[in-house]
Amino acid sequence: MKSTEVRQAFLDYFAEQGHTLVPSSSLVPDNDPTLLFTNAGMVQFKDTFLGTEPRTYNRAASSQRCVRAGGKHNDLENVGYTARHHTFFEMLGNFSFGDYFKEDAIKFAWQFLTEVLQLPEEKLWITVHVSDDEAADIWIKDVGVSAERFSRLDEDNFWQMGDTGPCGPSSEIFYDHGEAIAGGPPGSPDDDGDRYIEIWNLVFMQYERQADGELVPLPNPSIDTGMGLERVAAVMQGVHNNYDIDLFQGLIADAAKIVGCDDQSNQSLRVIADHIRSCSFLILDEVLPSNEGRGYVLRRIIRRALRHGSKLGVTEPFFHKVVSALVREMGDAYPALKTEQKRIEKALLAEEVQFARTLDKGLEVFEAAVSGLDSKLIPGEVVFKLHDTYGFPTDLTNDIARERNLELDMEGYIELMAEQKQRARAANQFAVDYTDQIDVDGETQFAGYEGVQSSGKILALLSSTGESVDILAEGSEAVVVLDRTAFYAESGGQVGDNGSLVAEDVVFQVRDCTKSGSVHLHFGTLSKGNLRVGQELNTQVDSELRKSTALNHSATHLLHAALRSILGEHISQKGSLVDPNRLRFDFSHTEAISPEQLRAIEEMVNQQIRDNSPVSTEEMDMESAKNSGAMMLFGEKYGNSVRVLSMGSVTTDKQAFSVELCGGTHVERTGDIGLFKIVSESGIAAGVRRIEAITGASAINYSNSIEAQLDQIAGLLKSDRSSAESKLETLLSQNRQMAKELDQLKLKLANSSGSDLSEKAIDLNGVKLLAECVENVDAKNLRDLVDQMKNKLGSAVVLLATVSEGKVAMVCGVSKDLTDRFQAGKILAQVAEQVGGKGGGRPDMAQGGGNQPEHLDAALASLRSLIDT
Repeated sequence: MKSTEVRQAFLDYFAEQGHTLVPSSSLVPDNDPTLLFTNAGMVQFKDTFLGTEPRTYNRAASSQRCVRAGGKHNDLENVGYTARHHTFFEMLGNFSFGDYFKEDAIKFAWQFLTEVLQLPEEKLWITVHVSDDEAADIWIKDVGVSAERFSRLDEDNFWQMGDTGPCGPSSEIFYDHGEAIAGGPPGSPDDDGDRYIEIWNLVFMQYERQADGELVPLPNPSIDTGMGLERVAAVMQGVHNNYDIDLFQGLIADAAKIVGCDDQSNQSLRVIADHIRSCSFLILDEVLPSNEGRGYVLRRIIRRALRHGSKLGVTEPFFHKVVSALVREMGDAYPALKTEQKRIEKALLAEEVQFARTLDKGLEVFEAAVSGLDSKLIPGEVVFKLHDTYGFPTDLTNDIARERNLELDMEGYIELMAEQKQRARAANQFAVDYTDQIDVDGETQFAGYEGVQSSGKILALLSSTGESVDILAEGSEAVVVLDRTAFYAESGGQVGDNGSLVAEDVVFQVRDCTKSGSVHLHFGTLSKGNLRVGQELNTQVDSELRKSTALNHSATHLLHAALRSILGEHISQKGSLVDPNRLRFDFSHTEAISPEQLRAIEEMVNQQIRDNSPVSTEEMDMESAKNSGAMMLFGEKYGNSVRVLSMGSVTTDKQAFSVELCGGTHVERTGDIGLFKIVSESGIAAGVRRIEAITGASAINYSNSIEAQLDQIAGLLKSDRSSAESKLETLLSQNRQMAKELDQLKLKLANSSGSDLSEKAIDLNGVKLLAECVENVDAKNLRDLVDQMKNKLGSAVVLLATVSEGKVAMVCGVSKDLTDRFQAGKILAQVAEQVGGKGGGRPDMAQGGGNQPEHLDAALASLRSLIDT
């Protein structure tokens, strides 16, 4: 049974048992900031198990994509060395949210394994927790499992999310791969062997662990199960090693062809086949290589794969070429792989090219370091240098060391990393962090959606040093916390409002507003009167700044939708800044946007502005928001009730042009934006682009300034706007012709100089040497002159230099018959160094220069001794 057939059989079976089939969620969890990656099938249902996110169904099944390559669950260093460790795998799971419990969960698992997959009962071994008599009775008395293939275990059969929260006993099902493989059954003295392999884990969530360790029964016990697709496929295909299943064999075969390796059992091919899965699916889910967080884990995986390609003798980018094999193997199950194949390949190729610059040099440093070792421990400073200078993640260095039976001095490395971080911290000056000082009973109610004025009571006052005080005197720099405010607190990319807090004989000028937990912090200066805790104040937001900010924020939503429409559905927000003057939007995309695309994006946004459609907001629960198709941002933590913002013309699927979750302030109609103008587009990181734009009066002023510049240019050209372009083209054409004629004159001058130059060549042991500085020859024609001298002199070494604006340009040429004795690149490098520069090239031709012309005569003279020796 093929891997795809195993997956489909599982989903079909549980659909028949009344389970809702739920698609695999992203590898980037949107409901758990403590997790780097989705590492189990239950992750997307975590809030449902906790009771904070009810679903419309009470039983579900899924085939979840998982990555374990960072944080607590990190299998990266074992991949390639064992039969079942992977950075990427699929977890087949069925779940019950207060519906069925142990009896049904056990019977479902047994029926699927023994009837659908038709696995022999005598090949299956069952374990339960030592305390779980209920599960034991179901297995032995109801299902009829033999007591001879049954174990009771302790910590191996108890599962919990953390130190507190939902938990419960579990029951595991193992497959016996036969006596030919070492190892005993679970719970036996030799159970660390490889004969019995866990294929299914059934977790019975029936308790909530309290802070004091007490287990309190849950009112609605639930089921969380997981079965590894790769492991079950190995069983169904009669192999013991996951890398021998059909899915991996196809990837390994293609990888072998790409890298030119005839031995398909090579360990490095397994690493490449595993890593292409995790890397491709992470990029599919908008993770891109970077130096922090998830992006750094992806970079580590990619670079480990590239190093294994290097081991196989690959010298050119290859890893991105394996994506096509993955699309063939898994594209039917995950169609997005097909549609996003080119984007994935581009992201991988970019990382390959970047790492290629340092991989060889880093390996040289490693080899030099280990060649002089008098122990098996690689010093921490070597590990640090490889990481800091050559981009070698520590697990990559450890991977190489492991092959040499060497170890890393991780303590020394960690100490050096800590010193580097300390230096970085010392180089920065931080202001008071008020978020650690706030201790307030209550929260701030935001009244800014209704208008720019409201009233509120002071809950807390903080001095400029961060100290909590009861009274503030006139002139104080401080932070004011209110129970109700019209001031928007910076979040979602939108800056905080400015304005004032006023009362009779009191004015507090607010220059910024941020959020700490559930309260708003009003930063500013008490310009008049005194303030005390409990006092009532009127909040007055600067309405013009709020309005300008709203124009830019609403335009950001339209821009996001336009980008997805023009460039593709892979576009996702990576950051934004919205203030009264401009908008900045960062998004995932692997290549620069063409001028034509930018014009199309700008026009699409302006069309939505001209349509002048209403902007609507609606409060709804998270499930309804998801069903509405609203865009959500990874990394944002949303509550049960969310604000859905819809704007723009209704599309053919009866949805507004832009529908997103957003708590910011916006215009009432898209026409209020007036005009949208893109002012720049650039790349800010690997796979991340940035667009900056302006709206409203700023956009009009910008357009007016462009027109004024055009008028000024037309005046300089003695033309008008309409004919300025053709006039400029004529002048540029004339300039190009004059430049060409000038080059020809310079070449003639160089040729005439060449007649005299040849007479300055000297003979050194049968080799003609010409080393001279020439005048009135630019660097462009210097090469032609060197070729001319080589042809004229025959067997010769020629080095000519010229000086212009304090810079030295040099070209060296060596006749073909002399390149076994003299290398033009080496000669030029030595001479260029003497004039404060560098150079290089082929054995027969090289070029370079320097910025110390005062040393040129001595440098040229040194060439005689170089040739003479």
